[in-house]
Amino acid sequence: MHVDQLKRREFITLLGGATAWPLAALAQQPAMPMVGFLNSGAISGYRNLLIAFRKGLAEIGFVEGQNVTIEYRWAEGHFDRLPELAADLIQRGAAVIVTGGIGSALGARAASATIPLVFLAGDDPVKFGLAASLNRPGGTATGVAWLTSELFSKRLEIVRELLPAAALIGVLVNPKSPEVTPQLKEIETAAQTLRQPLHIADASSDSDLDSAFAAFVERHADALIISNDAFFNSMRERIVSLAARHRIPAIYDRREYTTAGGLISYGTSYAAAYRELGVYTGKILKGTKPADLPIEQATKFELVINLKTANSLRLEIPPKVLALADEVIE
Repeated sequence: MHVDQLKRREFITLLGGATAWPLAALAQQPAMPMVGFLNSGAISGYRNLLIAFRKGLAEIGFVEGQNVTIEYRWAEGHFDRLPELAADLIQRGAAVIVTGGIGSALGARAASATIPLVFLAGDDPVKFGLAASLNRPGGTATGVAWLTSELFSKRLEIVRELLPAAALIGVLVNPKSPEVTPQLKEIETAAQTLRQPLHIADASSDSDLDSAFAAFVERHADALIISNDAFFNSMRERIVSLAARHRIPAIYDRREYTTAGGLISYGTSYAAAYRELGVYTGKILKGTKPADLPIEQATKFELVINLKTANSLRLEIPPKVLALADEVIE
């Protein structure tokens, strides 16, 4: 064979080997674990909380796109879609399912009782069968919990501090939320103790919000309490806008409403809770069993006041309430 032909053949063989080597090396790389993120709300209300969740993951050594992938599913207020969305995540190979709210957690459990679940619960997860106890979950689910229904009485007290002469206080709830029953029980019990008349209005869609606020206006509600709900959080700018349009002072469950122009908020730090969800998710990806991770109980609560909104409502915030505020927006 001609020398030039031999050299050409050797070169082609070498080139083919060089091309195949990195492909073979890539094939040997382990696939990145996938985390399924399931929420009954919409992404518009959770962008800042996703940052906190990723921060918690990073603290354990997992960075999205580098050594972990995250698939997001949003029910946008349609609780009946949650089991289907969870099943899709499981079919795609989710190593862990992360949920925000009791409804999302129950949807994930309905799809699988064996895939590790990290939840954020606004009510007692033991009562809903998600864990055996807070200290010893005992199964494949753990997470962060706080009894948000118990915060209703505190919000009612704050409203009465702001408006001691309030004849009627409106309460906005989502009747489709699994957490609505304990929320209503707490607020009604507190109102009876204080002899405070309430008007409770339901909303589970955009059009329902218009009807609910029309009812508040018709009944001359002096103030509003907006219940904690994933759908409401996704619609927070619209809710804040309706409260401003009808000039009704309102108290919310998280600071994001207040930074969006709402009057006042009192509740747990959702950012801190979502960071902890990320930490727990990372630990499970590294091999820790959910049963060995006690359910964290949120301990950080914050009162945020928007003075600009108070001025637009010609409402003077009592010094006592101002002194308790963790943050004042001017």
